[in-house]
Amino acid sequence: MIAEFDFFGVYIAPFVVYALFAFALTVIIRSFLWKTGLIKLFWHLALFEVALYFSILCLLILYV
Repeated sequence: MIAEFDFFGVYIAPFVVYALFAFALTVIIRSFLWKTGLIKLFWHLALFEVALYFSILCLLILYV
């Protein structure tokens, strides 16, 4: 695991970087689901999006 990221002299915790990357992946997956129409299969859209974000974030933390 990486201890910290150096961003122009400012040290950033890896969790922040993972959270931002998970957000970007969530936006990409959401846009794909909207364009294909698969988003209509989910009952509670907001709950699905939050669960998708946290699932991606947990996978990034575990495997990166």
